[in-house]
Amino acid sequence: MQTIDFNRLKLRSGDKVLDVGCGEGRHSIAAWLEAKVDVTGLDLCENDLQTARNKQQEAVQYLEGSEEDRSIKFIQGNALELPFEDNTFDKIICSEVLEHIPDYQGVLAEIKRVLKPDGLLAVSVPRAWPEEICWKLSKAYHQVEGGHIRIFNSTHLRHDIESLGWQRYSRHWAHALHSPYWWLKCWKWEQPSKLVDQYHKLLVWDLMEKPWVTRTAEKLLDPVMGKSVVMYFEWEPGKGKSESNNIKKEVCHG
Repeated sequence: MQTIDFNRLKLRSGDKVLDVGCGEGRHSIAAWLEAKVDVTGLDLCENDLQTARNKQQEAVQYLEGSEEDRSIKFIQGNALELPFEDNTFDKIICSEVLEHIPDYQGVLAEIKRVLKPDGLLAVSVPRAWPEEICWKLSKAYHQVEGGHIRIFNSTHLRHDIESLGWQRYSRHWAHALHSPYWWLKCWKWEQPSKLVDQYHKLLVWDLMEKPWVTRTAEKLLDPVMGKSVVMYFEWEPGKGKSESNNIKKEVCHG
């Protein structure tokens, strides 16, 4: 399930791409398949990284072109202490990650450090009002280990990011059909439910077959009830890269 729009992120041949908090590699692998780019997926969870490596091997059959004109690797690491030199990457993806991390501003500072001055950043987080319904329907939804610890106001998050020297150049919403699924799942949390099971089958069918009826419905509904808000940033003219060195970075022990 791809949240980031690579056309808006402007992937180009030769780009070095970092997927921060890559999980099982959905965006890392999609970017690798999409363009002749060098992708690094980083995550704390080694089990998720191994799953990502396995999925990447399975995805080779869908690759258009040669593996020699692009690369992909998955490494274990902390988003608060990215193991890369300054100004390393052309594009950085941080999708559905910041809502899990207490010191999300420290993550943004690290992203700024390793992104090239002319690089682009794509960030997505759960949209506030669909997320609020999930929290009200189930405490367990956000209290599980590694779960969501905050609900972002997208305007506030945008200002946090722009205060570091970026400016937003694009925005959209995604996964409207998934919002009702998560409301139902939270309502019936850990209880058997045929309704939840049937809705899940619908989503799987939609993802695999991409029928016009559900694709059209989601496109129309995304601005209204999209589960995620997705924002794209570039350096604001006149803002210096050196500012990131003055931002305090804290290590998360949560």
